[in-house]
Amino acid sequence: MIDILPAETCAFDEVSLGEVMLRLDPGDLRIHTTRSFRVWEGGGEYNVARGLRRCFGLRTAIVTALVDNAVGRLVEDLMLQGGVDTSAVHWVPFDGVGQASRNGLNFTERGFGVRGAVGVSDRGHTAISQMTADDASWDALFARGVRWMHTGGIYAALSATSAATCLAAMRAAKQAGTIISYDLNYRPSLWASTGGLAAARRVNQEIAPLVDVMIGNEEDFAACLGFEAASGLDDIDIDAFAAMVAQVASAYPNLKVIATTLRSVASASRNGWSAIAWSPETGVVRSVRRDLEILDRVGGGDSFASGLVYALLSGKSLAQAVEWGAAAGALAMTTPGDTIMATLPEVAKLVAGGGARVVR
Repeated sequence: MIDILPAETCAFDEVSLGEVMLRLDPGDLRIHTTRSFRVWEGGGEYNVARGLRRCFGLRTAIVTALVDNAVGRLVEDLMLQGGVDTSAVHWVPFDGVGQASRNGLNFTERGFGVRGAVGVSDRGHTAISQMTADDASWDALFARGVRWMHTGGIYAALSATSAATCLAAMRAAKQAGTIISYDLNYRPSLWASTGGLAAARRVNQEIAPLVDVMIGNEEDFAACLGFEAASGLDDIDIDAFAAMVAQVASAYPNLKVIATTLRSVASASRNGWSAIAWSPETGVVRSVRRDLEILDRVGGGDSFASGLVYALLSGKSLAQAVEWGAAAGALAMTTPGDTIMATLPEVAKLVAGGGARVVR
């Protein structure tokens, strides 16, 4: 289904390109009432690399940019604790104030019951939004051997230079035979200052022909690529999804897999959760649906991506891969922070139908 470079010829199983922010978490309190925050690192593209390294044991790296001050070095230290290779981080000198370039902050409260989760990003003028294609040695990176590259619409939306850098990286990856996954991840707030919906479509329509594995829901495909959304995702009509996928696959025959998570929200603490995927060989496949109790919903979709990528890199079928992705996403939402804290055996147990009985 997907022709992936052999592991023994590659330095990295996966490389992500995107912003890594410092997440400030008030725990059980609110952002506007807390007096202390716990810090994590996180970012839509980075979370996939960290999950593949810490949960699934693969060799991963991050291409990002940080300001060289104490905050940037804290983010680096957190990434190093996650086991992700940081040799491709582009360091920007600190001007002493942060007027020229900054490190991104992400304040996130988890929500509970009828109170939904809240995220407040402080990411203007960040180092990664100013990074250009010339700030990374793409040919040298991919010459080392990279089996899979992951990036997404959050990074591409940060600035015009981010979109251009994303395209340069993907073209170098394609030339090297690296499989490319892309999470559309449409965020209207990010595109508002860079051209809005028209810019989102222009950029993503240029990116899509380079992608092998596309992740996104119907709303993402509608906003980013101009396809008409046929149904809501809380209770998705499989036939409607298949019809939309057929349109996408016809427009972009390079796509080997299209996948998305399905979430229904009874409350911030209780979600229905499953995933769905398509390939030309299998048609549409769907994971088991689970009713979850949520501790922290942020990063569930990124952990789905890490489980899906792990399974495909391991040679599993798409039907198996969508189960691994859904299980990883489900477990990620049982712990705080953006990234999965589960182990490979725990994901395997859930895929096999295991439950939450005590382990002694």
